[in-house]
Amino acid sequence: MGLITKSENEKRKAQKREAKANRRAAKAGVRKENVRHEKIHYLIVCEGEETEPNYFLRIVESDKISKVVKAEIKGEGMCTSSLVKYAKQEKERLEYEQNILFDRVWVVFDKDDFKDFNEAIKLCHEYDFEAGWSNESFELWYYLHFEYLDTSINRHDYIDKIENFIRKVDGYEKFKYQKNDKHFYDIIQTLGNEEIAIKFAKKLRDKISSNNYVESKPCTTIDILVDELRHPEIVLEEINNNEEIKLKTQFF
Repeated sequence: MGLITKSENEKRKAQKREAKANRRAAKAGVRKENVRHEKIHYLIVCEGEETEPNYFLRIVESDKISKVVKAEIKGEGMCTSSLVKYAKQEKERLEYEQNILFDRVWVVFDKDDFKDFNEAIKLCHEYDFEAGWSNESFELWYYLHFEYLDTSINRHDYIDKIENFIRKVDGYEKFKYQKNDKHFYDIIQTLGNEEIAIKFAKKLRDKISSNNYVESKPCTTIDILVDELRHPEIVLEEINNNEEIKLKTQFF
């Protein structure tokens, strides 16, 4: 038998480690080759009962995204901290009943007149949830599809401005914004610019200097969720990489 080179010896050692890890994984009921996820499981719990759920549902239903994303989207009509606590309970219930694990949990809510806005965002962080918040309202996200704005205005002013933009387009002269309009997604995708809205939202967030989110107005993080849903392959790769790291840590 000839001498074994250093590289061959290292290769054999690596193969032995791999085999050992596979035996341990098999013993624990886990196969390394089955670790990689093919779909991302989302739980998106919204304060609004129709506006936000309708919007996110339309994104998830698109052909490209539905192949990668599986989502439970709920509109509950609850306020801030109560909504976050409900999301935690709903996550635990659904995971138990459906025998799944959610990869991402997003809680979507507005500032409005709620006093516990900051606390709700902190609670999301505590539960390892993502907070899709808007100050003052979800309509800010819609408005950014048309124009940048860093002046504080109220929810009704956003709606007025959105209507004014859309009414300037031929065929939409009598348009009236309805919060529960299932077709508004198509309108804003046709007449607005989502890529610009994402850039504008990030520009607003870059101005935040503290964790006093109540004072961060206007501002939103909805663009982060939208960007995740539009590019699920990036999130999927991140999840799979984290799973592989956990497995290696467990069996080596």
